[in-house]
Amino acid sequence: MFKRMKNILTNPHISIKTRKRVLECYIEPILMYGCETWIISKQAQGRLEATEMRFLRRMMRISWTAKKPNDTVLSETKTKRALINKIRKRQATFFGHIMRRERQEHLVTTGMFMGRRGRGRLCEKTPDGLASWLGVGSTVEMIKMTREHDVWWGLI
Repeated sequence: MFKRMKNILTNPHISIKTRKRVLECYIEPILMYGCETWIISKQAQGRLEATEMRFLRRMMRISWTAKKPNDTVLSETKTKRALINKIRKRQATFFGHIMRRERQEHLVTTGMFMGRRGRGRLCEKTPDGLASWLGVGSTVEMIKMTREHDVWWGLI
């Protein structure tokens, strides 16, 4: 199947718009499987953006050794970088769903356990990354916003 998909995505006789739709429908869901639970660090974000650009370059048959900037490739395909925003939106909808349920998943997601914290630097949690992406002041405010479904969807 991979060979056939490559033939479709790199075929110059198929329009760019159609090839982008195939990429969005068949490749991106596989790439984003389970992304609701990912913690996206700066390094992971860079890798995801590089993967997105790699797909576009392969689709346009531009070699990775060619000295073509990413902006040029994006303008040729008439797209913008959207993968990170799609992942963050999925994470936000999943997070709102979990916070409104108020069960054990709520405790696991927020990291509010009984006991003492271990030594070392605090691990980055999902609410921290979402709060910075949404531009909310703190995670506590964000958790309060999830209680009201309409307010939360307006924020996303």
